[in-house]
Amino acid sequence: MKSALKSGLLALAAVALPAVASAHPAIGEAAGFSHGFAHPISGLDHILAMVMVGVFAFQLGGRATWLVPTSFVLVMALGGALGIAGINVPFVETGIALSVVVLGAIVALHVKAPLAAALGIIGLFAVFHGHAHGAEMPENAAAAGYAGFMVASALLHVAGLALGYLIGRAGERQGLFVTRTAGGIATIAGVGILTGLI
Repeated sequence: MKSALKSGLLALAAVALPAVASAHPAIGEAAGFSHGFAHPISGLDHILAMVMVGVFAFQLGGRATWLVPTSFVLVMALGGALGIAGINVPFVETGIALSVVVLGAIVALHVKAPLAAALGIIGLFAVFHGHAHGAEMPENAAAAGYAGFMVASALLHVAGLALGYLIGRAGERQGLFVTRTAGGIATIAGVGILTGLI
């Protein structure tokens, strides 16, 4: 039981480790798939939101385990297409920061939302995440770069699902404590991103 708890905490730390750069860094010389793949794991906001989506999906269980993260990636692709096309979506950065706050709180409070409500919530936030990264994609690498971005995002969802599974193996009491703590940390970080402190 203790080893499963340690594994869950180590997984959370491993997922959060790459988040040393600012939320949406300026585009450098890198382009193509590798640039797109690296982009989401360089921002704390995106890492936390993607992992919380995975944990939320695990908490809901059943069909939500695969529907929630899959829907997020698909709607994120739509948001990315809007960004690449130069179509404006208001309050993108605010929406991204709020996604971390809300998803962290949902996980911390262990909210058992109906599937339709869960898909609506994550769909709204997916548009913001997709648009931000699509708008920042270099024109000459939009397709390959966005494919890399989507693959990296999907892998972060898998990390969240794995984290949820490891937490679940720790037992009901310990697992719930770790989940609530992880969600609480994400919520606090989201507030920091929202207010510009992080």
